[in-house]
Amino acid sequence: MFFDSDLLMSALRALTPILLAALGGALCERAGVFNIGLEGMMLMGCFTSVATSWFTGSAWLGVLAAALAAAAYSLILAVGAVTLRGDAVVLGIAMNLLAVGLTSFLLRTVFGVQGTFDDPSLAGLPLIGGFTPLAYLAFVAVAVAAVMLSRSVWGLRLRGVGEAPDAAATLGVSPAKYKYAAVLISGVLCGLAGAQLALGNVTLFSENMTAGRGWIAVVAVMLGRAAPVGVLLAALLFGLAEAAGFRLQGVGLPQQATDAAPYVVTLVALFLSTARRRRRTANSPSGATT
Repeated sequence: MFFDSDLLMSALRALTPILLAALGGALCERAGVFNIGLEGMMLMGCFTSVATSWFTGSAWLGVLAAALAAAAYSLILAVGAVTLRGDAVVLGIAMNLLAVGLTSFLLRTVFGVQGTFDDPSLAGLPLIGGFTPLAYLAFVAVAVAAVMLSRSVWGLRLRGVGEAPDAAATLGVSPAKYKYAAVLISGVLCGLAGAQLALGNVTLFSENMTAGRGWIAVVAVMLGRAAPVGVLLAALLFGLAEAAGFRLQGVGLPQQATDAAPYVVTLVALFLSTARRRRRTANSPSGATT
């Protein structure tokens, strides 16, 4: 059978990096910062986790280093978009390109190899019930984010900063402070996503190994409307698409076709979401009068 428990397990493992990164993007979106630098932050987390794990022999130190490195890397977006008021989209694209070049350079400099670093002594994350602890953490993070955004003072202020920063400032809330916090938290989550990808899903580092997962996380934020549960459902959709792609390779389809499955699902989901939104706008009273 094509759809079985193994496919679901594979989908859950595939969605974890996307979900962690998308939660970070959702927090940024709620704070009014459009973060498309998730890909670059994830890639920095991948390399840092592998390098730290190899030098220290501890996968957990690799996870910690990945979170810290990605958070530090996210300061490029925070300083550029919040303090200097630059274009967040341009900054995000630059961060993604910089991460690809920087990690490739460090791969040659630190390990003396090109393409892929794979060593039997590299410590990976342990599995508990078929999943790494970071996979369970991702689902816990969804619940925590949902509660924080809807019920906590900090979450309500974060949403206020994103929706009406000038009004929030008149009430004594610092928009810059909350925007910085959202970007830094997104960096931590992307670092964890990178560690999961490099030390959980596999145990190696390969150039540009994120392979567009950060961009898929951005789409998950859009499809989920920056709501934690919506982001979870969107990430599950992409996880199923990736798992189905691997399964289709086993029945003889070319790798290029199966690798495209998540991106095809992304385009279809965006098309359906846009069409539904336009239909709602056209059926609304305001849409009918404009």
